[in-house]
Amino acid sequence: MSLMTMILKMSEGLGKTCAIFFLTLLFSLPLGMIVALLRMSKNRVVSWITRFFITILRGTPLMLQLLAVTYGPYYLFGAGVSRNKLIPVVIAFSINYAAYFAEIYRGGIESIPVGQYEAAEVLGYTRFQTFMRIILPQVVKRIMPSVTNEVVTLVKDTSMAFTVSYQEMFTIGKQIANSQTSFMPFIVAGVFYYLFNLIVDRLMGRIEKRLNYYK
Repeated sequence: MSLMTMILKMSEGLGKTCAIFFLTLLFSLPLGMIVALLRMSKNRVVSWITRFFITILRGTPLMLQLLAVTYGPYYLFGAGVSRNKLIPVVIAFSINYAAYFAEIYRGGIESIPVGQYEAAEVLGYTRFQTFMRIILPQVVKRIMPSVTNEVVTLVKDTSMAFTVSYQEMFTIGKQIANSQTSFMPFIVAGVFYYLFNLIVDRLMGRIEKRLNYYK
């Protein structure tokens, strides 16, 4: 198989890699905020349960979570395995990354001085208005470097979808490598991931620069 043919064949899986990436961000970013707010709840039971689930998601391998979400329903309830494996893959990725984003959000929210909440209350803002108009914009600015780091990691983690035989780029590369007894597909995959990450890093860097409005 020529190098060009190999690249074209692997590029077919690039769209599925991008689907995992963008759908995971679409669901995990808002879900992470919900989890963070539950984690910070004054209700100790809600806070403890949320913290417990976060420790499980952060303390176990993503690969294991992918297998659990994809095949768990079959072994536990006898339900059929989803034909479209993108669904369980995105669910597993979204839940996992929501746990990480939740802790990032929590750190950002707790870094805001209490005086800002008090000042907003004096000005007549409701709790919702205070959070949306005063707290959240500052939190977004402060957590961007950490969020960028997680987004960059997500690009590479998409390759773990091969564990459930989802035909994304790395899975196709692995299949070609096995059939051709060649390491070249892995090099091509590495270049793909590097370029993808380069684009993501540049975009996130521009967003960070726009948020650095005090400099």
